[in-house]
Amino acid sequence: MIELIRTLLLLGIAGAALTFAGSLFAWWMEEPRRLRRLVRKVLGGAPDGVIVAIGRGAAAGFRLASSQVVVMRSGGADALLYRLHSLTGAELIVDDEVAARVMRDEPRRVLDSVNANARHVTLRLLFDDARHPDFSLDLWLPADADRRHARQAAAAIREARSWLTRAEAIMRRAGAPLEAKAEVEAVEPEPMDEPELEYEPEDEISSDIPTSQAGPQGRALLPWEDDGEIEEVLEPSGQQRLL
Repeated sequence: MIELIRTLLLLGIAGAALTFAGSLFAWWMEEPRRLRRLVRKVLGGAPDGVIVAIGRGAAAGFRLASSQVVVMRSGGADALLYRLHSLTGAELIVDDEVAARVMRDEPRRVLDSVNANARHVTLRLLFDDARHPDFSLDLWLPADADRRHARQAAAAIREARSWLTRAEAIMRRAGAPLEAKAEVEAVEPEPMDEPELEYEPEDEISSDIPTSQAGPQGRALLPWEDDGEIEEVLEPSGQQRLL
């Protein structure tokens, strides 16, 4: 009897452990979490923004540190990586009409109202790329209403509106270095002032020579010259001679 009870306890513990492991695995492999991990891996770090189209295996994210934007379909099997400055615009399309838009070098078209009864909500990202110029995320479709724990169309519209603001900030950030460079190149360098050379004039002849050693016109007597007084001597012819 004791062995039977022990066996039943072990089976119960094993079953609980398997149930917990299965629940943890299902939580780990949920579509939003899995796609967010893929975005993080592709961008080489924690993204600054991620948006997921739940139920369609599509997502988009960007990271400012690496200056990259990634978009993916088919659960990440089909992914494209763009440079940050390649993002040129974004549109919010509600029921096949453009409700809001941000474009580089164009005025922003803001969202006037949130349609809670919308049947189709799409976020469209535009890129400066000839092969893949755009990427669409279907955030809400009529079939989503039958999905368990599905969010409402109004929530999808608000999330897309938030991404329009992010896209505008990305385009403004990507264009800032080019403008700064242009301003630097447009500035002409100011002429540099020539440095003033500091020098000391050559030493002049010292004026500290004693008066007794100064010759005519203040000239100093040379060593072989007599420093005595000048005497006047009368020659027999009557001419004066200086000694």
